[in-house]
Amino acid sequence: MKTVHQTNAKVFKALCDPNRLAILALLRSGEKCACVILEKLDVNQSGLSYHMKILCESGIVTSRQEGKWTCYRLSKSGSEYAVNLLRQLTTPDVE
Repeated sequence: MKTVHQTNAKVFKALCDPNRLAILALLRSGEKCACVILEKLDVNQSGLSYHMKILCESGIVTSRQEGKWTCYRLSKSGSEYAVNLLRQLTTPDVE
């Protein structure tokens, strides 16, 4: 059974790598096929798969199959969760 901290750590893991940040920047302009992401980044197919798995597990990115390729896009709900999580963790409790 996962704890809330293990679940939340996936969000921060997704954001703590330069390649994953570059992928998120690419996805800001809309859905991208893995082939397009591969062209823009200095990673191979297995490296991209690794990074996309982490981004999808965090909930920040979603995917769909299109033929032999996978298309990725930012998840509005995942992005909102990440923003709210950071705000919650960095806001002092006021009593």
